[in-house]
Amino acid sequence: MAKEILVDHVFKVFGDAPQQALDLADRGMDKQEILARTGQSIAVFDANLRIGAGEIFVIMGLSGSGKSTLVRLLNRLIEPTSGSIVIDGEDIQRHSEARLRALRRKDFGMVFQSFALMPHMTVRDNAAFGLELAGVARRERLAQADQALAQVGLAGWGESYPDELSGGMQQRLGLARALASDPAILLMDEAFSALDPIIRAEMQGELLRLQQVRRRTIVFISHDLDEAMRIGDRIAIMKDGQVMQVGTPEEILRAPADDYVRAFVRGVDAAAVFTAGDIALPGPVKDAGPPVAAHLPVSELFGLVARSEHPLPVIDAGGRYMGAISKTTLLKFLDRGAE
Repeated sequence: MAKEILVDHVFKVFGDAPQQALDLADRGMDKQEILARTGQSIAVFDANLRIGAGEIFVIMGLSGSGKSTLVRLLNRLIEPTSGSIVIDGEDIQRHSEARLRALRRKDFGMVFQSFALMPHMTVRDNAAFGLELAGVARRERLAQADQALAQVGLAGWGESYPDELSGGMQQRLGLARALASDPAILLMDEAFSALDPIIRAEMQGELLRLQQVRRRTIVFISHDLDEAMRIGDRIAIMKDGQVMQVGTPEEILRAPADDYVRAFVRGVDAAAVFTAGDIALPGPVKDAGPPVAAHLPVSELFGLVARSEHPLPVIDAGGRYMGAISKTTLLKFLDRGAE
């Protein structure tokens, strides 16, 4: 069962006098001022997030923005300096080491950019490795590993070794290892960034497919805005340890919170993010062309609109009319996207 994550006023200070940095932050100083005055580096600066159960939540930012530190705070691989991390109503800051280890084994799976596979172990044993560390009996852990391998399209590869797999298959194996314990929460730090563009797109599609089969709470770190726009239910954009804006891809593209976010999202292909349902204008039309599905990306509408003499009616999954898209509607959308 997917779980909600609440990040409440979380700071992470690297240095030998963290309280001094926190006191200056309370007085309104920013990260750079505090670093110059104290030598203390605030990697995460008063972060507040509510990550819904079952959503794919993407955290973005440039190098040094604090995104990777933040994801490691969520299961206390890195200890917060202050603030709280609450998982389904439980403040994990209060957990003992034993209870925290149990939480990590049961509820968290992690996938990183480096595959971190054991070259001397078979694919099946690699997938079962986390379960082995957790003390699960061999027969049970191998059965769970086989199920996870099947989920990611590696059924039949169990007796092979990692060096016999392609890069994309190795990343699938890393994902299978995380899925083997059937975690409620997946933490994925730049998980696909080492892959070539074609395999990367395949893995993004695979992640979305797996989410349809079994919904988990996924926190996905990325520096690729197109990737974030494709897979994220919501996106958080970070700068200097601070969360600058949180919203759906459409909300962030339509209403950037400030100049930093506006510059960050400049150049995104809005036609690949917005759908027919997003731009359809409500109201009746006298003459209409063939209907199009609301979920169809705007990028796939160009030829349809150009060939139609009449506006295209847009219908939702239940076949209900939502509005229509004319050539003028599409041109106005493209004009806004070019601004």
